[in-house]
Amino acid sequence: MRNVELKEKVVSRVFKDARKAAYLNPEGADKPLRSPVPLDTLKAARAYRKQRLVDQVIKHDCVAILLFDPVNIRYALDVSNMQLWATHNPFHYALVFADGHAIDFEYPGAEHLAKGLDTVDEIRSANPFFYMYSGPYLEERAEQWAAEIALAVCERGGGNLRLGTDKLELPGADALRRQGLTLVEGQQMTEQARLIKSLDEIELMRWTIRVCEAGMARMYEHSLPGKTEQEIWAELHFENIRSGGEWLETRLLTIGERTNPWFQECSDHVGKLGEMLAFDTDMIGPYGYCADLSRSWTIGHTRMTDEQSTLYSTALEQLLHNTNLIRPGMEFREYMEKTWPIPERFMANRYSCALHGVGMADEYPGVPYANDPADLLPGQFEEGMVFCVESLIGEQGGRECVKLETQVLVTANGVERLDSFPWEVQ
Repeated sequence: MRNVELKEKVVSRVFKDARKAAYLNPEGADKPLRSPVPLDTLKAARAYRKQRLVDQVIKHDCVAILLFDPVNIRYALDVSNMQLWATHNPFHYALVFADGHAIDFEYPGAEHLAKGLDTVDEIRSANPFFYMYSGPYLEERAEQWAAEIALAVCERGGGNLRLGTDKLELPGADALRRQGLTLVEGQQMTEQARLIKSLDEIELMRWTIRVCEAGMARMYEHSLPGKTEQEIWAELHFENIRSGGEWLETRLLTIGERTNPWFQECSDHVGKLGEMLAFDTDMIGPYGYCADLSRSWTIGHTRMTDEQSTLYSTALEQLLHNTNLIRPGMEFREYMEKTWPIPERFMANRYSCALHGVGMADEYPGVPYANDPADLLPGQFEEGMVFCVESLIGEQGGRECVKLETQVLVTANGVERLDSFPWEVQ
């Protein structure tokens, strides 16, 4: 009983904003979170995602799409195998056909990873040709690899030789063309498929965000003088991995003068009392979904200085304005033109976009601020899209920046915020 009372005193002392303590695991801060999502929800999300991709294959008049990007494979089939290693060693690939048939080409010895998945119809051992495995025989092995792919395409294609492909090394592309296949840019297919989320996907994403916010609460608890940026950042890694998550895409947590300019990477810099801390989670969590949230607060949870308070309130004003603009049917151009007008003194340090899509990673589209019309992409907001709304406020040459970001679902009536970790209160 005494240990419990002591822990409560420590938590109440560290959490100046008592609301944030509620985001820790209610069963105890030292326990991982356990997903409440039913298996049927996961299966429904898998089926929906695969069909979305098949629809794109059909739309582009292709016989199939060849996937190498591990995130695209996860989206289409929910097969996960050494995801980060696969981003630079393309050992794992998949064919998803217009008739729905899917072949998963697994790392030799890892074929069991795809067994039992309704999304996978056939499992084969991969025959990778990348240089680490092929060395001086790369061209020869690329030809062998391409022959197997071409045979699979011809067997199911009915004469259609158009093959979509997302990420493919040059020797493989050349070898497929020599087999008579016409290659079609496939990343557009995967991005368009991933654009609209089902309710089941949203339930999976909500859980990733719950895990992320528990990690944010741990970071808040450890944002104390004498802690390094890396020590604080490790709390998010810890919560994510122990709760079934995967990785963090970036190292964006900095303190004090290292917040300005933004995009400096997390380091062994030691935080001092009262300095601003800012971070961007970019977290790939449970089920492979992304929680992309940003918050800023002071080390030691001291009251912000007037300068810090101005930066923070300005960032929050921008974020809320740009979030409340969103509604289904609004063209991206109209949204861009109505974004919050950035004061001149903050212009140079503005973020790269007003908002961007998010799903299993940051996704299409990115919508710019009114100051950057050349970056505008065509399109409109639709129900089921999920966006991250961004704000970065700080003066060029100034001492600190404030970074805020929220994740929202487009609904029939506007947007629903999916995250709820509290903003700072002065």
